[in-house]
Amino acid sequence: MNINDLSPAPGSTQVGKRKGRGRGTGNGKTAGRGHKGQKARSGGGVRIGFEGGQMPLARRVPKRGFINIFAEPFEIVNLSALNKFEDGAEVDAKALLEAGILRKCAYGVKILGNGSITKKLTIRASAFSESAKQKIEAAGGKAEVV
Repeated sequence: MNINDLSPAPGSTQVGKRKGRGRGTGNGKTAGRGHKGQKARSGGGVRIGFEGGQMPLARRVPKRGFINIFAEPFEIVNLSALNKFEDGAEVDAKALLEAGILRKCAYGVKILGNGSITKKLTIRASAFSESAKQKIEAAGGKAEVV
């Protein structure tokens, strides 16, 4: 096989529409922009969310609560997912990533109590729900906050 033998899969590429190239193309004359107006001009158009001077939806709808723009959200893991580990294992963010339970862990891990755990594990995480902590300790494991 040579580099000149390579080609994209059939149907995966399309030729772009050539606008303004005559009436026979179906996109001649005004090139699909209609007659006159702001959107027909070059460089014309309005910004995202603009509604012609009407109060935009984003400003009409009431805002509720407090949204912390600096929040660093935890990745969440349910107890049922931790049964993947062997009895007596030490589980932390790195082990969860290697096991494929997490895909990324930027700010920490919180363990939630959904499901049950049957193995005695030492789990190190940023946070635990109360039910998760009780279930881990009932199974003979440890819940350590890091």
